[in-house]
Amino acid sequence: MDSIHIGLNWTISVVQNQVGQRRAGLAATPAPERVAAQRQLQYGPNQPAMTDAASLARCAQAGDPVEAAVGLATLNALLQPNPAHLAHIDAADWLVSHGRGRKVALVGRFPFIDELNSVVAQLWVLELNPQPGEYSANQAPLLIPQADVVAITSSTLVNHTLDGLLALVRPEVKVMLLGPSTPLTPILFEFGVDLLSGVQVVDLEAILASVAQSVNFQKMQGVRRVTMVKI
Repeated sequence: MDSIHIGLNWTISVVQNQVGQRRAGLAATPAPERVAAQRQLQYGPNQPAMTDAASLARCAQAGDPVEAAVGLATLNALLQPNPAHLAHIDAADWLVSHGRGRKVALVGRFPFIDELNSVVAQLWVLELNPQPGEYSANQAPLLIPQADVVAITSSTLVNHTLDGLLALVRPEVKVMLLGPSTPLTPILFEFGVDLLSGVQVVDLEAILASVAQSVNFQKMQGVRRVTMVKI
């Protein structure tokens, strides 16, 4: 392990291999009250509690969401997907194309909601803290089974709600997992996900600055957006 940096929006884990190469992975930082509820990890640079990155990555399963975010970010730093399996598919463009005239469930608040809403037959945006026009996450059992296309924020891997959401999807429905927290591993295809739309860190200093500045995904620097598609 090299270092952990926790920003208001994003957590980044930097790992270093035996020859000194550094790689980084991201995960969504839990809400501020979750960070305040624990003492081990604080905003800013943190010294890793474990020197072995693989052991720290297992913390993605931890009950504490802050610890889980660090574990997921470390897992994403360790993952090295085959470049041949990655495509430059824009998540918003794919959802607009495949959601046109259909019912779409979007778990998470994304900047392309207005664009998507203009072409779909029905759009349900589910959020833990819904704003006007959005639906509470508690309504997922009612709405997701009706959807023809489902897109889920990968921050559900931090709060451990992804399994329950996938269980609500009809078998024939296409499912996208999206956001910087997304693990680029085909293992997720075995659990009902069809597209993994995430990022790869290509400029460590730039992404560290973005994390420190608490920018949103649209303004994030130092990453390349990529998508892995189930074959």
